[in-house]
Parts: sequence; structure tokens; C-alpha cells
Amino acid sequence: MMDRITGSMLTGSTLNDINSALAKMQQTSEEISSGRTILEPSDNPFGASQAIDLQSQLDGLNSYTASVNDGISWTQTASSAMSGIGEALQRVRELLVSAGNGTKNQSDLSNIAHEVSELTESIKQDANVQYAGQYIFSGTLSTTPPYQQGENDEYQGNSGTVSRATGPGATVAVSTDLASVLGNGAAAGDGKTLDVLRTIVKHLNEGTTEGREALTGSDLKELDNNIEGMLTLQATNGSATDQLQSTAARIESLHTSIAGALSNTTSTDVAQATIAYSTEQAAFQAALRSASTIVQESLLNFLK
Repeated sequence: MMDRITGSMLTGSTLNDINSALAKMQQTSEEISSGRTILEPSDNPFGASQAIDLQSQLDGLNSYTASVNDGISWTQTASSAMSGIGEALQRVRELLVSAGNGTKNQSDLSNIAHEVSELTESIKQDANVQYAGQYIFSGTLSTTPPYQQGENDEYQGNSGTVSRATGPGATVAVSTDLASVLGNGAAAGDGKTLDVLRTIVKHLNEGTTEGREALTGSDLKELDNNIEGMLTLQATNGSATDQLQSTAARIESLHTSIAGALSNTTSTDVAQATIAYSTEQAAFQAALRSASTIVQESLLNFLK
């Protein structure tokens, strides 16, 4: 037995078609206005899952970018401070050569000793440089200044390594063991920079023949050794900066690639969506015209 198609069935079917056409048109309109093709996970479950994964990767890269940029700023601050120390040591060397040429009287040597003392304090000031409120040459004791001003030249930090994350399970050391060159002063007698500078001041103030000979002999030799040590530290720090900058460039490239993939997954192709909207709008208008004819005929049949 065949079921009879009633007017109400035709009307219901027509309304469903109209609502379906309207829903498609509204969906496309929202995609155009929002710029996204996935408004809800149900719109594209696979695409939504892929978008979540890509966004998670971008969030991770953003975290590493912040860490790497912080590391670059840290090492660049260290580089600037060590350049200042290097310039001070070169000035001491000039004074040392000048003091040992045999033409200086004791008053001249005392004046030079005073300048070397001031340069020593400036070196310790550079060693106490901070980045973001942290002393960068104190190892992991970053809240403690590595050196005190005045006669006490003992290092106050430690040799702990400070690193910055550059990727999953990957880090780059940004700390510099400045104390390995500056040392702990005359009290330690370690032959490091501060010890050598204090010894130079002592020999300048003594005014003895032995002291004068030491200025261009053992003092100059030890000073040169420490200048070389400072240059080595600067090279090591520069290598860390280069590594971080290379990492930053690699992360930026990955970020661009993943962001592009995410955009392809979720972003609306405006031109294509606009054409689709026009087509859907035409279909909706046609459905309305068709419905008006069907509803009129159904009403006429009912009246008969």
C-alpha cells in the first residue's frame, strides 16, 4: 500500500529545504565575517584537532622565542661589560709601559698608581653589571653582586651555570665565569687580574728599583696573560650569542611555517567563500519562490 503525499508533508519538506539553505548561507556569512572556516569543532573535527595541535606547537615556539631572546640580551649585556673591562686593562697596560720607560719620577708613578686603582674599581663595577635585576657574573647567585667596591676583592658569586631553554631538552649556557679571570685579589695571591692590578699599584707606590723593573717585567707579562684570558671569555660569550641568534632564526622559520599551516587549516578563503555565499543566496531565493508556489497550490487544494 502506497502512502499518500499530503500537503503538510510537502510544506514540511519545503521548509526543511529553506532552513537548510538558510543555514548554509549563514554559515558562509559567519566564515567570511570571522575569517575562520572552523567556527565549532563539529564543523570539521579533523581540522579542529589539527588546528589545536598546530596552535600548541606555536605556543611552545613562542615560549622558546622568549627564552632565546632573553638569553641574547643576557649575553649581549655580558659582552658590553667585558668590553669595558678589556678597555680598562688596555689602559692599565699603556700606563704600565709609560711607567717603566725610566723617565717618570715618584710623583708621576704615584699618580699612575692612583689611576690604576680607579681603573680597578671601574672593572669591579663592570663585573657587577645587572640584566633584568640579576647580576650576570655571579653564577646562580644572581641576587648577589660578585664584587664589593673597595679593597675587598673576594668573589661573592659561584661557578653555577645559568642556561636558557632553546627547544625540547635543549639549552644554551649564557653565564660567563668572569671570576676565572678576575680572581679574588691580592689576598688570594692567585695571579688573576685583580691580584695583578693590586700588585702593580704596590710596585708603583714603592718606588724601588725592583718595583720599577717588575712593572715592565713580571707585572706586564701577567697583565698580558689576563688580557688574553679576558679575550677568551669574550670569544666564548660571543659564541653563545651566535648560537642563540641562529636558534632564534630557526625558531622564527618554524613559526612562519606552522602559522601558515594553521592559517590554511582555519582561515577563510574570502574569494571562494564570497562566491559560495552568492550561490547559496541564489539557491535560498529560489527555494523561497518555489515554496510560495507550493504553499499556494496546497491551500487551493484544501479550499476545493
